[in-house]
Amino acid sequence: MVTRTEEEEVNRLENQVENGGGGVWEYLCLVHKLKLRRSDMVLKHGLSILNDSKKRSALGPEEWTLYEQVAVAAMDCQSIDVAKDCIKVLQRKFPGSKRVGRLEAMLLEARGLWSEAENAYSSLLEENPFDQVVHKRRAAMAKAQGNISAAIDWLNKYLDLFMADHEAWRELAEIYVSLQMYKQAAFCYEELILSQPTVPLYHLAYADVIYTLGGLENLQTAKKYYASTIDLTGGKSTRALFGICLCTSAIGQLTKGRSKEDKESSELQSLSAMALEIDFN
Repeated sequence: MVTRTEEEEVNRLENQVENGGGGVWEYLCLVHKLKLRRSDMVLKHGLSILNDSKKRSALGPEEWTLYEQVAVAAMDCQSIDVAKDCIKVLQRKFPGSKRVGRLEAMLLEARGLWSEAENAYSSLLEENPFDQVVHKRRAAMAKAQGNISAAIDWLNKYLDLFMADHEAWRELAEIYVSLQMYKQAAFCYEELILSQPTVPLYHLAYADVIYTLGGLENLQTAKKYYASTIDLTGGKSTRALFGICLCTSAIGQLTKGRSKEDKESSELQSLSAMALEIDFN
């Protein structure tokens, strides 16, 4: 997951590049390293290097990485001819390469040739059943076709093999939320919190899902994770503060007559409300 510092650095370089201040290669390398999808920028500025023979030759072996990066960006932007040209260069340089084979399959996908792309991905997986990129592309392709159940199946199969992929867990969770399958989404966020306990976004998303499920136990758990979000963000999450107020109010309705819980809930709600008031003033 990209940190705030990294995002600020990318944005700084992007502004610098767009304003003619140089740093194009540095920007492209950082976008590639962080696995960001700034496709229009990568396409524009990547081509500016590839189309200049002096700049291109100065890259050394990194030239081929840039061809791959621009090919993917071109497919994202539906610049199919540019993608074809980049892939052809790589085919000549690396004949029979499985990595180039993935790009060829992705090009079929970008052109909407779903069955051909599926066959290409299947062939690649026969040769290497643990190719992460291909597994994820199959899930993405199913999603692009509107086949959400297939996308869920592919993501679950993928996560059986690659349980440490945080992006895949998050994507699966978001799909489940969109389908109002909150228990399944909660499980995904639990996995994310276990593997990355200091990421406030996961605590907040988990709290939202648990709050939506409702019931006293879930509301108490949601309040706990809204509170941990506030702690992890140094009190700067307005949504978590509002969540505390909602949970406390709902819990209060369910625990009337329990003086200790009423008092604790009232104090927490008051503190959260005061913090929200400061935020909006």
